[in-house]
Formats: sequence, C-alpha cells, structure tokens
Amino acid sequence: MYLRCDGIGMCMHFYRLCPGLERSCTRRKMQKWTVFLPTLKAILKDARRLICPCYKCGLLRNHIHKRSILCEALQHNLPPFTPPPHTEDSVYPMPRVIFRMFDYTDDPEGPVMPGSHSVERFVIEENLHCIIKSHWKERKTCAAQLVSYPGKNKIPLNYHIVEVIFAELFQLPAPPHIDVMYTTLLIELCKLQPGSLPQVLAQATEMLYMRLDTMNTTCVDRFINWFSHHLSNFQFRWSWEDWSDCLTQDPESPKPKFVREVLEKCMRLSYHQRILDIVPPTFSALCPANPTCIYKYGDESSNSLPGHSVALCLAVAFKSKATNDEIFSILKDVPNPNQDDDDDEGFSFNPLKIEVFMQTLLHLAAKSFSHSFSALAKFHEVFKTLAESDEGKLHVLRVMFEVWRNHPQMIAVLVDKMIRTQIVDCAAVANWIFSSELSRDFTRLFVWEMLHSTIRKMNKHVLKIQKELEEAKEKLARQHKRRSDDDDRSSDRKDGALEEQIERLQEKVESAQSEQKNLFLVIFQRFIMILTEHLVRCETEGTSVLTPWYKNCIERLQQIFLQHHQIIQQYMVTLENLLFTAELDPHILAVFQQFCALQA
Repeated sequence: MYLRCDGIGMCMHFYRLCPGLERSCTRRKMQKWTVFLPTLKAILKDARRLICPCYKCGLLRNHIHKRSILCEALQHNLPPFTPPPHTEDSVYPMPRVIFRMFDYTDDPEGPVMPGSHSVERFVIEENLHCIIKSHWKERKTCAAQLVSYPGKNKIPLNYHIVEVIFAELFQLPAPPHIDVMYTTLLIELCKLQPGSLPQVLAQATEMLYMRLDTMNTTCVDRFINWFSHHLSNFQFRWSWEDWSDCLTQDPESPKPKFVREVLEKCMRLSYHQRILDIVPPTFSALCPANPTCIYKYGDESSNSLPGHSVALCLAVAFKSKATNDEIFSILKDVPNPNQDDDDDEGFSFNPLKIEVFMQTLLHLAAKSFSHSFSALAKFHEVFKTLAESDEGKLHVLRVMFEVWRNHPQMIAVLVDKMIRTQIVDCAAVANWIFSSELSRDFTRLFVWEMLHSTIRKMNKHVLKIQKELEEAKEKLARQHKRRSDDDDRSSDRKDGALEEQIERLQEKVESAQSEQKNLFLVIFQRFIMILTEHLVRCETEGTSVLTPWYKNCIERLQQIFLQHHQIIQQYMVTLENLLFTAELDPHILAVFQQFCALQA
C-alpha cells in the first residue's frame, strides 16, 4: 500500500518538476544538449498535459490524507532490479486488448467521460481493477467499494464500473476471476444503485447486442451466460421487442443465435412454459423445444420397428428390478444388423442392442438427473460390455443424443457421467461431436461446453497421476535420506515396494499423456477436415468463404488453442509435423501460426 501511494506521490512531484525542467532547457548549461531539446520539450509537454487533468480532478491526490503517516514510516531502499534473460522456458503474458465500450456521447446529461486515450481514463480503470482484485471474493464489499470511488461526482462512475467489469469478463483467454463473480457483482451493484446503474447496464447490453456480428465467439459465450443468469435474478424481464430485427435474419446469424442460446440458458434456470410466457409470440421460432424424452418404441407406429418386442421385455425387466445377467439374457436374442450370424456370446458391437437397451432404460429413468445417474450406475456392467469397442462407444453417444435431443442440459450431464464412469472415453466424445449426427447442432453452445469439459477432465486426469508420481518419488527420497549407514533390510523392502509403485505410476502417466495427445490430435484433425470441406465447397460453388458457420468454426479452433495453450504447447512439434503442415490451406494454417507467434 505504501509503495502504491508513494508511486502516486512521485507523479505529483514530477508534475511540480516540469516547470523547472522547462526553464533549464533555455539556460546556457543545456546548450550542449541542443540536439535533444525538441524531444525533451515534447516529453515535458505531454507529461504536463497528461498529469495535470488527473491531478486537478483529484485522481492523484489519494496520498494527501496519508502524508503524515508516510513521512514517519520506515523508509526502504529498493535494490536495483535486473530483468532475467530470455530462455526457451520463459513464459510471457498474453497480449491484452484495451476494452472500450462507452464514449462521451453515451452519457450526455452527466459528467463528461474522459477520452478513450486520455490518461485519466486509464487511471480510473486501473483503480477500479484494483478494487475488484482486492475484494472479488466478497461481492457486497466489492460493490460498496466501487460505488464509493473518490471523485465519483466528477466522472460518470457507473459507466466506468460497467465498462471495467465487462472488460474483465471478456478478457481472453480467461477472465481474471470466475464468470459467476461478475454476474453477482453486477446484481449487487444494481441493488445498491437501483435508480441509475440498471439503466447503464441495459444500455451496455443493447450496445453489445448491436456488436454481435463482430464479437469474438468466446466473448459471445460469456455474454450469453452472464445475460441469462442476470435475467433469472430480475424475473426474466426484458424488452424483447427491441430485438425483433433478429427474427428476419438467417437463423445461423449471430443475433438470432444469441437470442436462442439465451432463452435456452434461461430455461435451465427456470422451466419451459415460463420461457414461452416471457417472450412475445413472434419469438416462438427462437424458443427452446420442450425438454422431453423421445422414446421411439412408445407409440403404436413403432410396432414394426426392429427390436420393439425386446424393448417391451426390457421395460418389464427394468420395472421388476432385473439383474445384469437377466438383461444380458434378454439382449442375447437381439439380431445384429451388421452381420448375418451373431457371435456365440452375443456381445460384440451390435447397434440394435445398444439402441433397444438405452432407449428403454433412459426412457424409464427420464424423471430426473438422479434417476438417470442411478440407471447408469446400476447397469454399468451392461454399458461397459455393449460399448467395449470404439464403434460401440460412439453408438452409445448417438442413441443418448437421439433420446434427449430436446434437452441439451441432460445431454451434457449424461456425457459427463459416462466419462467419469468410463463407459465412454474422451476421444469418443470428440469424434462424436464432429460426426455428421451433430452437424445441425455443431455451432450450439452446449456442444462446445461438452468438448471443453471433456478436455479439462483429461487434463485433470493427467495432472492427478503426475502428482501421485511426484509424491511417490518424494517419499522414496525422504526414506533414502533417513536411512542410516547400517544395513537395514526392512528399509530395503519398503524401498522395493515404493520403486514398484513408481514404475506402475510412470506407466500410467505415459499412458495418460498418450491419451491426452491423441485427444488433441483427434480434435484438430476433425477441425481441419470440416474446415477443408467447407473451403473446397465454397471454391467449387464460387461462393464466399466468410459465412457465419465459418466464423464460428474458425474461432472455436482459436478458442481450443487459447484456453488450453499450456497443454497444447507440449505437443507443438507433433502437431506441426502431422497436421499443421505447409500444404494445409492458409486459412487454417494461419490459426496455428498465430498461436505459435504468441510464444515467439
């Protein structure tokens, strides 16, 4: 704190020195430095221009009331600092964008907002960032500190606060704090200043909506999550008619997609009928579907479907709490459409078995998340057997998607549960996301939330095993250190057990890292395939490449690189040699080269 106040005091002292330095420039003793006089005068002129407004409006006077304390405080001599030299392992901060949302025309009635490039604006923003950084864990305290900012009557404080909060929320690759913190902070600010801040926040929301066409896809995701959460705390009230322009646009355009995703997120925080009630009837095309289970064997027209009779038998068995062996016995009679004669055991990849079993089980367990989780746990052995092969894992995901097509949240939680229980693996989820079955939903937010969740699970799995290996090595080192000089056979036996454990953990780490590398290879390979198909198709048809789908896809590729950059850097050589080669289309290769430039 003292260092910060002292730094502000230094700004004041420099401001006072400016006139003396200007007079020195005209004296005879400075004539030998004549060649530098224009530069020095320009620096002094800019310093006065930049510091004077801040000092006059009080932005640099926070130190005055602490002058008596600082004068008596212990003085510290700071040692000289030498920056470390660059090495191959050097880690540098990501580039930052100076976020600007408002200018002086957005608040014509209140105090004039400082210009976008003025030092006053940078000082105000830096102070507000520091307040958030200091109090982000306590939203009430943080909000109170923000609205009590010194000199608030001389600046449009609410506009500055909203701009700073959105600047942090939209920061790439990740915001400084968890996303929900910014939502709760804005809610608290609206409670503290109900007569002014909600209007500023509504104005900011409208401005962001108008800029959706040029907004980064990752920022759009965060905008969707914030706005839906915010609406849920204010009875979902919004002037939807003001956004009716999205109704006449291409459904894949940013504005209609944004409204659709917001309403879908709002439904997660409410219920389907409530969403239909809060929006005008003209928005019905953008409203989410009723999140009900689609059971293909449930109506009379399904009597002719393959496996219908087995589905009825399974339904009776599930209701009577049948065991896994009894379920296997029923499924054994299901024919395999992929071959003429099924194998003796009847448990090779059989898509019809998986379909009948999962359709019936998920339908009966559709009452809640807990019912579905219990079903997965009870018949885990059956799932593992049916999904033993890679084709089986993919088909499990396909059938689950068919059943819960209208319920994205259920799809996401079931995929998460299946990964945790090892019914499917991460690579299967990645392949399924890029499959033709999901092509219509490829740009929807829940799909990418699933993919990023899958990647994070794989990364955590690798880190967990690596941590166990390091702990085992440290334990062995401590035992060696404690060992005395005499021969201790019991210690040898303990060392042998630890060494065997370390070998097993080393194998698990190598296996997990191989799976991790394979996951990223699958993801980037599928990205390259679908983007290449799009580019070739556009070239053949003579149409523009820059479609809403292409913008979304290429920015999703950038998102993967940025959000998981620390892990991907380990496999850069492999990616460059196998996938991102010189023969690749420049549109796709440019993304990889931009990522490499961040580490250059």
